[in-house]
Amino acid sequence: MRQLVHETIEEQGEPLVPTGEPIPGLVGIFSCKAPQFVPLALTRGIELGRPTHDALLDDDRLSRRHVRVAHENGRFVVTDLKSRNGTYVDGTRVQETATFDTPRLLRIGRTLFTFVADVRPYQQGTVTTRGEMIVGPRLADALARVARSATLGSTLLVTGESGSGKELAARHFHAASPRTSSPFVAVNCATIPAGVAERLLFGARKGAYSGATADAEGYAQAAHGGTLFLDEIAELEPGVQPKLLRLLEVGEILPLGASRPVKVDIHVVGATLKNLRAEAAKGRFREDLYYRIGNPEVRLPPLRERLEEMPWLIRATLQKAGAALEPHPMLVEACALRVWPGNVRELSHELRQAAENALAAGRTVVEAGDLDASAGLALAEEGETGPQNSSKPTDERIAEVLRRENGNVSASARVLGMHRTQLRRWLARRGGYPQAVATDDADGHVAIDTE
Repeated sequence: MRQLVHETIEEQGEPLVPTGEPIPGLVGIFSCKAPQFVPLALTRGIELGRPTHDALLDDDRLSRRHVRVAHENGRFVVTDLKSRNGTYVDGTRVQETATFDTPRLLRIGRTLFTFVADVRPYQQGTVTTRGEMIVGPRLADALARVARSATLGSTLLVTGESGSGKELAARHFHAASPRTSSPFVAVNCATIPAGVAERLLFGARKGAYSGATADAEGYAQAAHGGTLFLDEIAELEPGVQPKLLRLLEVGEILPLGASRPVKVDIHVVGATLKNLRAEAAKGRFREDLYYRIGNPEVRLPPLRERLEEMPWLIRATLQKAGAALEPHPMLVEACALRVWPGNVRELSHELRQAAENALAAGRTVVEAGDLDASAGLALAEEGETGPQNSSKPTDERIAEVLRRENGNVSASARVLGMHRTQLRRWLARRGGYPQAVATDDADGHVAIDTE
């Protein structure tokens, strides 16, 4: 098992951009109770089972020969080798052999793997911590480009979804620059009240407006010698945008009420979740300012594209909530199969609530059912009965868990990540337990009675 590595900014290295044909693979991300990071190439396919690979730890839910995974004709091929506890891809049990175009998650026993289109960056990287961030190879590549831009220029545009770490990336830019000992000033442009952006950003002279009894410096002056971070830069007032452009081009600002410009030496990082180029094309953002600040641009990949980080994030969050708390493998699977539009911020918030639910129930293992039914889902996918996306349990999976838990609705709901009410409705539509759940057939498959 490869352990989490603590890495300083000087050790960041170059971006991981291998040349040549991609090599599809798997990355082991969790086993039993612990995160892991184990990249496996599928050059010739691979067979996984309890004694066949040291990455699988002591998972006693694995069969000796459990599953074979290959990549053939552009698709992932998963073959269950008559395993004792089944093989699951994205929460659905694999019957014999199944093929997939873009699967996300493989579960065998209590061990989880994520499918990757190219395993080489993972073979060259690991999972690290950088300050408050947990960083896998995908995010490491983005941060390496952020750090390089800090040594080559004075501006950067960071794009990415809400909660993906844009401010932390801006701080990474600042720390990688020669100005690391100088001020870092963060401003959220979306929260600046209308009509005061110019005064707050560039300062004002005494008497410039009613109540201005003394000179006041703005955010730009406060960041002199360092870095000014303009979060949600697409929301910056149009009237202030040409003044920001002048600051970027000639290093001057004109405080409100001043007759002479003031020299200011700063680096500027802008961030937005919008497509700033499209905003400029539609006239909602100045084109000349976009061309000045929009290159270089670094996109931070969303959490759902960085599944190798998720078990480490889950463990770190639960440890903060209670030193003895541990994640159940089904909790990790449930988190990995949800889209998390709020990314790390949303995941951390929901996990803290899940931890409270587990502690209230007298448990130290946080289960999938401790998550809120709507946690991690896109808003359009939420409904009265909870999750409606690809992480929704299949009939087969529900039936299997019910059988394994001897019909205990509360225990089954926790494992499935469902609310008890949802599971009872499912049972009611099928006549209730045990009529809804048949016994195993000769091949060990669960049959569903839908009549």
